[in-house]
Amino acid sequence: MFDSVTILGAGSWGMAVANLLIENEQQVTLWEHKPEAARLLKETRVNQQKLKDFMLDEKIEITSDLKEAVDASSLIVLAVPSQKIRELIKKEKSALAKKDLVCLSKGIENNTLMRMSEVIEEELGGSNCKVCILSGPSHAEEVVRKIPTTIVASGKNKELTEKTQAIFSNNYFRVYISDDIIGVELGGALKNIIAIACGITDGLGMGDNTRGALITRGLAEITRLGAELGADSKTFAGLSGLGDMVTTCSSEHSRNRRVGFLLGKGKSLNDILSGMNMVAEGVATTKSGYELSQKYNIEMPITAEVYNVLFENKNPKKAVEDLMVRKLKSEIWH
Repeated sequence: MFDSVTILGAGSWGMAVANLLIENEQQVTLWEHKPEAARLLKETRVNQQKLKDFMLDEKIEITSDLKEAVDASSLIVLAVPSQKIRELIKKEKSALAKKDLVCLSKGIENNTLMRMSEVIEEELGGSNCKVCILSGPSHAEEVVRKIPTTIVASGKNKELTEKTQAIFSNNYFRVYISDDIIGVELGGALKNIIAIACGITDGLGMGDNTRGALITRGLAEITRLGAELGADSKTFAGLSGLGDMVTTCSSEHSRNRRVGFLLGKGKSLNDILSGMNMVAEGVATTKSGYELSQKYNIEMPITAEVYNVLFENKNPKKAVEDLMVRKLKSEIWH
């Protein structure tokens, strides 16, 4: 299948996937970009800040040398923040162009408004590049505890997608396949905007009714945008859409919901982000999602209000009020 696998990114998800693949009898190399952090991880096998009470398997090779990591394997798993994907690929462009790639990052690149597969393809030679996307409701904190988890793999190369499904799947981690890479990527990225919205209303002391409304109407506006961009609307009812959204909007593990919660409590975005040791992808994605809605003239009121709170210093309570007093209309799904 593959002789070995390298994971680029030793955050919580990178570490969780490393252990998963070792358990699935793969040889695994894990790359941590900070040399001192890599040294400590190699010695102690733990990172309490990123994944509490979890220990990396002793068989996992750990390095801070990017070239060494890329050269070690035929399959490369990208597990770095979405806004860092292009920068990372540029560093080992010629070597990565010859590899099979699986991307775990969920986001839309700022300024270019590209999905992650588009960024990778642009850097590595377009249609000749083989990349598979993995997305779905999959908090690392639960995967390492072997709590049953299901996600979806999607890519243009059927052989790579099927191989990815095979090597990641086991008795607690089940991978489905989708041929709608646009929908899978958009669902995984844009749901983080709605998670911030749900966090805001939770921070304001609102309840289940509000969260249910935001999830439902948030899914509707994401579906509208996705259909305009060429996705299959049905994909957003699946694991990378509704499944991931419900999980992210409701979970204490969700960094994006946490950002929204603290905004609802009155904290500033700068203070929130400076106090986090991991990336909340939804902040950057809100900017991209809002700009996509403007570019394609798609009505996305929740996204617009989250954008206003994050980047225009709008009062969170006023943002919720403005959503509630919009012009009355029929319920239109997309």
